[in-house]
Amino acid sequence: MSDRPSEWDKYLLGSVLFISLLIGGGTASGLYTDTLIEIVAIISAAFVFSQTFDQTIPRSVLWLLILAVALVIFQVVPLPAAVFNGLRPELLLGDPWLAGESGFRFVSVGVGRTIECLLYLVASAAFFLSVLRLRTEQVHALLPFFFMGVICNGLAGAIQYSLSADIAIEGLLPFTINAGLFANQNHFSALLFVTIPFIVYYGLFRGHLLSGSLGLITLLLLLLAAGSRAGVLIGLAITVLSVVFLSARSRISGWSILAIFIGLSAYTVGAWTKIDADAIDPAFGRGEFARTTVEGIQDNLATGVGFGSFQKAYQIYENEEMIFKKYVNHAHNDYLEIAFEGGIPAIILMVLYFVVLFVALSRIRRDPLQKAAFLSVSFLLIHSLVDYPLRTEALAMTFAFMNAIIFHKGFAARQKSELIEIDHNGDKLLVPIGTPS
Repeated sequence: MSDRPSEWDKYLLGSVLFISLLIGGGTASGLYTDTLIEIVAIISAAFVFSQTFDQTIPRSVLWLLILAVALVIFQVVPLPAAVFNGLRPELLLGDPWLAGESGFRFVSVGVGRTIECLLYLVASAAFFLSVLRLRTEQVHALLPFFFMGVICNGLAGAIQYSLSADIAIEGLLPFTINAGLFANQNHFSALLFVTIPFIVYYGLFRGHLLSGSLGLITLLLLLLAAGSRAGVLIGLAITVLSVVFLSARSRISGWSILAIFIGLSAYTVGAWTKIDADAIDPAFGRGEFARTTVEGIQDNLATGVGFGSFQKAYQIYENEEMIFKKYVNHAHNDYLEIAFEGGIPAIILMVLYFVVLFVALSRIRRDPLQKAAFLSVSFLLIHSLVDYPLRTEALAMTFAFMNAIIFHKGFAARQKSELIEIDHNGDKLLVPIGTPS
């Protein structure tokens, strides 16, 4: 009777993940769908933490999250106006709380947007910590919810690309759907390629080679149809690495792996046709965004301009020749944007996260699911060099889920106690790990 209530935890968290993938593909601020996901995630996390669990949360990860939340809160706390003297240009002084020289100002130049980012961070962190509290078998049970969300996006994308050239869908969600259930085709592509390691995992380790191969082919074809250059290249790279990285401990024959590589070669030909030399960083492109953002970072290095305030602050540094009808809403490089918004403290937290992540790699070499999650997280972080995928609720919750798999302590504990199967003269024996064979 004590085990039964805990089964609701995986259904709650799985529903949060599924709903995020269905309606969390928007990139604009103030979307009611994002607010709904955040509220559901926080309530679900509160329910999970009300239960008793044996799983512990790594202290390094917990402190990293606490510091991240504290940094965002710090940006909306009134500080003496004199503190900002010389720290940033006068045009970017934070919103005044009280008038006068002896008054107070905020670090953030857009307090409302920073509070919105705080809720975004708290919801993602709450979901991440909740998954860490689940048992390992419950973490595995969240994967079908993730796959269902990906399938729904894939079906939507397939229907869009098969009907006409004009694939925009308006009125269904508070944002225009342009690819799958996402507003941005690059973010739709990101969801597809982070799914690839898990498809390979199911094919190699769960005995579903045929269905896994079909799923992999479908994902690669959808990536080609979406037309995201970064998505096409990353999809190819992550497929190759997934097969190599995960097949080392699988039982699939070398012929099957060879067949997969032959298929990847054919895919490479199609991927190459998607890349135009003329389309790589034109005059008004990511290079210009990066140069302007770096200039803003240098002037606001101490505190940043406030999370969510990029669009407002970027305009101060924008080249007059680069001002058009379409405005720059993101740096298209999440690391530069975070550094611009958070300053030195945010840069330090990013470095600490990378250190903690790669330290975790040394502890997950034996578990294929954790290795698959590490690959997905790594390539999502690589994609963040040229885009802003983690600014959508769908990919933020996916990122939180995959990090929870990586840092979950239950996988290592299970490996110490599980039984391994050894083939001895045609007979299969079950021997505890560490027992001489």
